[in-house]
Amino acid sequence: MGQKDITEKILLDYNEIFSDIINVLLFDGENVVAPETLENATPVSQYKADDSKVHEQERDVAKFWRGNNIRIALLGIENETRPERDMVFRIIGYDGAAYRSQLLDEGGERFPVITIVLYFGDRHWTAPKKISELIDIPDKLQPYFSDYKLNVFEISWLSDEQAAMFQSDFGIVADFFINKRKDKNYRPADKRVIKHVDEVLKLLSVMTGDNRYEEILRVPGKEDIQSMCDVAERLVTVGRTEERRSIFMDLVKDGVLTPEEAEARSGIPASEFKKANKKKK
Repeated sequence: MGQKDITEKILLDYNEIFSDIINVLLFDGENVVAPETLENATPVSQYKADDSKVHEQERDVAKFWRGNNIRIALLGIENETRPERDMVFRIIGYDGAAYRSQLLDEGGERFPVITIVLYFGDRHWTAPKKISELIDIPDKLQPYFSDYKLNVFEISWLSDEQAAMFQSDFGIVADFFINKRKDKNYRPADKRVIKHVDEVLKLLSVMTGDNRYEEILRVPGKEDIQSMCDVAERLVTVGRTEERRSIFMDLVKDGVLTPEEAEARSGIPASEFKKANKKKK
């Protein structure tokens, strides 16, 4: 798994966040899935390939939902920042492995597997959402062909009404991407209290590619951050700090200053300058 997946997983693993996403996107805001009815399910599944070896594949987040002590479903969430052409095949692999595990569990309870894809891009999803959009199916085979489809939700394109349905921190995240899509220079002004500050900022950092959101967590006073309005104020400070850091990095790279001299003038540890120079060689 790449760094993006590892970082994303932190926020969505909370039951309150997971259930909120499911309730809004699948049930139009109705509180159908309660956080306490969710159980962690391993996102790793095993399958046996043609080489007779056991392989593993991992989805982003997976949970068991036990509704009314009767219905059982494995709900999975995948996160994407850009359309992936073969995503439908990837989801088939995840879902198929989940069903296969039930087959191997003789006498065990059977349950449906549902996977949704959260797409954070600022342009509409253009990749295939079902197999028939990916490959040509001869007309004579159409009656016998099972056309597997994706459940893709474009977070940046949700309506204001949909965004207002979220009751967790994900509502703040959704509002951010909706406004960022409308205005590239959007400055967060949301005053709602963020419960999981670290996790929200790390997700924004990864999904936007803007490291300043994560840098904020390293700046003194991060414990005072309560809303996106506070985040916006600190983005300015972090931006200035990064610009200053970049200037001194260049001075060391060009041989104008030694790492030790740069540390004395900037307050940035000499080890960071040395480390940066090693990477550039």
